[in-house]
Amino acid sequence: MIEIDPSEHIPRDAVVTAVDYADGHHFALHTHQRGQFAYAACGVITVFTRQGNWVVPPQRAIWVPAQVPHEMVMSGPVTMLNTYISNEAAARLGLPGLCQVFDVSAFLRQLLIQAADVPALYAQEQRDGHLMSLLLHEIASMAPLSLNAPLPDDPRLAQACQRLLQQPSLEVSIDDMARQVGRSRRTFTRLFRQQTGISFVEWRQQACLLAAVVRLGNGESITRVAVDLGYGSPSAFTSVFRKVLGAAPSRYFSKEAL
Repeated sequence: MIEIDPSEHIPRDAVVTAVDYADGHHFALHTHQRGQFAYAACGVITVFTRQGNWVVPPQRAIWVPAQVPHEMVMSGPVTMLNTYISNEAAARLGLPGLCQVFDVSAFLRQLLIQAADVPALYAQEQRDGHLMSLLLHEIASMAPLSLNAPLPDDPRLAQACQRLLQQPSLEVSIDDMARQVGRSRRTFTRLFRQQTGISFVEWRQQACLLAAVVRLGNGESITRVAVDLGYGSPSAFTSVFRKVLGAAPSRYFSKEAL
């Protein structure tokens, strides 16, 4: 496993970098000595860990705590602004100990743009230091978004879930999954909730939404995505999308890229 952290030994609470990536760029399994707040200025980022999968739409971000092994895949050209946060600052701000996708306010977007030009060894008591302090407090105030599919610990359950993540569909039933893992329906549903914290039906919906976010972020039509994922109609898909993510797909992806 590789370590990728250009700010590991810099004696500051946060360092911000901005990097462009091509469609399909893949970071193999790696860790950071600091927490990583990765903001997708444009494009979609998918993050994989042993605990589950997360999808980051344009204009949103993911928090990856220090020492969490993860992979990243870019969908579409991606501009990523990374804030590498020291463990002490992360604890002080109350940032979570697990990966989490977050909304990003217009104010935070502007702070990130400004912070990307701040030198790594900024003067802490001057303008740059105050900017970085404000940036950290704004990161800590962002609302979490439900854009992940947790993976169970049971190997057979996890393998079945990974297969569904690769080809998500609402047409895969509880009975289908129970047969795949050699469990009764009752045992499967009990074990699934016990190990993921949600029901299989909720998890299947999350898996479909993760796929939808990637495909819509790449410009595919709502109708095509809805049909492929097994929704009865585009309006049914839009209703579920709005309920879970707070806005219709067309509006959700309407923020201007930076």
